Amino acid sequence: MPTPNKNGLERYAAMLRIRRVEETIAERYVEQEMRCPVHLSIGQEAAAVGACAPLTSRDVIVSNHRSHSHYLAKGGDLNAMIAEIYGRSNGCCGGRGGSMHLFDNAAGVLASVPIVASTIPLAVGAAMAFQQRSENSVSVAFLGDGATEEGVFHESLNLASLYQLPVVFFVENNLYSVYTPLRERQPDRDLADYGLAHSLPSETVDGNDVDLVMAAMETAVNRARAGNGPTLLVVSTYRWREHCGPNFDNDLGYRTEEEFFRWRERCPIDLYRSRMMQAEVLNDSDARALEEKIHIEIEEAFNLAKSSPFPDPATVAERVYA
Repeated sequence: MPTPNKNGLERYAAMLRIRRVEETIAERYVEQEMRCPVHLSIGQEAAAVGACAPLTSRDVIVSNHRSHSHYLAKGGDLNAMIAEIYGRSNGCCGGRGGSMHLFDNAAGVLASVPIVASTIPLAVGAAMAFQQRSENSVSVAFLGDGATEEGVFHESLNLASLYQLPVVFFVENNLYSVYTPLRERQPDRDLADYGLAHSLPSETVDGNDVDLVMAAMETAVNRARAGNGPTLLVVSTYRWREHCGPNFDNDLGYRTEEEFFRWRERCPIDLYRSRMMQAEVLNDSDARALEEKIHIEIEEAFNLAKSSPFPDPATVAERVYA
């Protein structure tokens, strides 16, 4: 297990910021001013931050329906994200896309798309463009375990492997596709074995340890950047809240309270904070100061969004394609 250093403060701050943003979304969702669905990543912050840490602004990610953490970890603009969720004209999609359609070209967030597995061919296409233009950039496809059951997943891995494209397939395995557990959808096997079928390196990593995720991602990104092709990374993690929405849903019975609390005890932020305290990289005073800084930033983003105008109804037909 790596010992946190000063650089670890950035990863800790990034995870904590994502957590507090999404907790605020959950708290305020009942106000009924955010009229789009929200898929929260609470519990999965280490996966997103570890995945994006080795990337540069020239590299791109394609995110899925659970997009907030990826967008923020890659450097997406918080004000534009919150405004988008509130449907305001200064949102990153002009208030037209909502939570599942976040993008930020300057930060390298190519797109967030809600259709299961649709991130995969988009990232492969971006990687092919990088290769054809001889650009030293890498693309990352974020996907869930459910997306590995779609045909386009295998088609994309096959094509990327064949042409040695600079792409990383990043699977966040949180054990559930909506309410159906992995054990009821697939044989008992490591999802990383899919890499063997398509002749590309693959690895399974503890997705609640940000340093382990980052180390695996650095290897994959360096391999892609050197022209040695794609990698399949599977990170094991767990979402705390309901599949879609701000609440907890253990009462539905698709997962047990025992399982939930077992994963909650492995909170990626709490674990990393404890390790940083032990390594004397972080102290109580610094932790409180960071919390206050993040709180102020979030309050300003929400206040800006709620005071911003909605899109002009006269523009309803703009940027609509048939």
